[in-house]
Amino acid sequence: MSCPSVKCVCERLVLSQAITFADGVLTINLPEGSYGNCERYCLLIAQEIPEETTIAATVSITIGTDTTAYPLVNCNCSNVNACQIYPRKIYPVKVHTDIQSGVFKLLAKTGCSGCSRAASALPIETTTEEG
Repeated sequence: MSCPSVKCVCERLVLSQAITFADGVLTINLPEGSYGNCERYCLLIAQEIPEETTIAATVSITIGTDTTAYPLVNCNCSNVNACQIYPRKIYPVKVHTDIQSGVFKLLAKTGCSGCSRAASALPIETTTEEG
């Protein structure tokens, strides 16, 4: 068995056209086109994430000039937060549609280091300031 001499690029490599942040949502705009149900794509985040983006911002995807936003979800169907994605990285995604809408679903776990908003235990302790 020999090693391949050429590395292949994903057949369905999609480069983001723009990334914006507004109203608590980080939006990734993809090129105009048809993204088929159950089809796999390699999404390359080509731009820098805006500095004003909050780590808890949810991530959505728009296509071309259409303003319809499709959620980007993790492989466990939870929303992807801005702190989970990085510029200049390729993310394998699969499109899932229903009759009225759809989602882009990550096929691999993201390296969500340092962005956990989870409490360490239940019940959640609250602190009050004494005045």
